[in-house]
Amino acid sequence: MISQIRPAFIMLLAFTVITGVIYPLAVTGIAQVAFPHQANGSVIVVDGKTVGSELIGQQFDDPKYFWERPSAAGYNAAASSGSNYGPMNPALEEAVQARMDALKAADPDNTLPIPVDLVTASGSGLDPHISVAAALYQVSRVASARGWSEAEVTSLVEKYTEGRQFGFLGEPRVNVLELNLALDGYVSVP
Repeated sequence: MISQIRPAFIMLLAFTVITGVIYPLAVTGIAQVAFPHQANGSVIVVDGKTVGSELIGQQFDDPKYFWERPSAAGYNAAASSGSNYGPMNPALEEAVQARMDALKAADPDNTLPIPVDLVTASGSGLDPHISVAAALYQVSRVASARGWSEAEVTSLVEKYTEGRQFGFLGEPRVNVLELNLALDGYVSVP
């Protein structure tokens, strides 16, 4: 029996060291050398202060900023999740209606159709992007709140519009944090 336990224990120890120590250290080292920005969370630093990540949405509710996609997780990365409300759930309908009312109250003269991503939460609840339509919907409110022309704000939206991934995956999108930092004059966002 000892003759069977000893090799099993040695294999357990060897694979624990290989998969639990050597492999994670190798992958971490390669990532730090090849992709340091991404490996460290794609953190955005402005004036020496961390203001967020390119990958995690955060809440903006001031009219002079672009608003993000709603979050069922309260923009808490530790609680990432969707609302799990089905399309027939009255709570989803109420939440969407409340968000539509808030958008209309913030910009009563806006007659554009409200893009769906401004009133429905993403699956993770942490999506940092909005559609180009959602950004353009907010241009008049942001321009008015800042005393800028709509053309100036639209130009920034166009500048911060990211194309399709690899040229063919997904839809063009706008990173809300980067766009809002650009509005505040921090144009050297990574």
